[in-house]
Amino acid sequence: MSGFVSFVGSGPGDPELLTLKAVARLKAADAVLFDDLSAGPILEYARTGADLVAVGKRAGRPSPKQDHVSRLLVDYAVAGAKVVRLKSGDPTLFGRLEEEISALRAAGIGFEIVPGVTSATAAAAVAGIPLTRRLTARRVQFVTGHDVAGELPTDLNISALADPLATTVVFMPQRTWPLLASRLMAAGLPGDMPALLAENVSTPAQSLFRSTVGQLAKQLEGTRGSAPALILYGPLAEGDLG
Repeated sequence: MSGFVSFVGSGPGDPELLTLKAVARLKAADAVLFDDLSAGPILEYARTGADLVAVGKRAGRPSPKQDHVSRLLVDYAVAGAKVVRLKSGDPTLFGRLEEEISALRAAGIGFEIVPGVTSATAAAAVAGIPLTRRLTARRVQFVTGHDVAGELPTDLNISALADPLATTVVFMPQRTWPLLASRLMAAGLPGDMPALLAENVSTPAQSLFRSTVGQLAKQLEGTRGSAPALILYGPLAEGDLG
């Protein structure tokens, strides 16, 4: 009899941000395939004796291939295991979820998705800012800062991303932010628009740097930072709510 796979969001790193459902799935799992950012104290909730398999991907570091991760999920489930695929943040945001679901569907294996706290909302909470506000920040948009090759995606809607009345969150931004910022400013986004660089959100290594779109581009020029990070920019990023 085939097993079952639970795609579980582990949040940005703080185990206290796990949902009750996430903890329950970890305690019941026969195997946990986890991302790097889901390691550490979060894994203490896993059942004693469960297989713990690191399958995380980090920019610039050797990482398991996606087809290998998908194959592991299928193999464990076919053997009858209850599997948790532990993904950092929320599984539905930039987590390669679709490829893994496709592999399970092709093998006839059941699955569920357990939402998690995304680093975007966690960063806003730590910074003490909302992501929306009537009249000045009616819209929130999430975008990835790099494609599969680690470069700035070529199909970004720059005009939408340059909307000064939106709060925009860029995931995995450090390497490509200078180029993205230059394109945003060329499209009309003010260089002095508030921006917030958040690294290692909700962990002991957490850091927040308040800046502007233009200044942050200069700061990150030539960087290849490896810390998990995102950049928020828009009218609320400075944190001064008046």
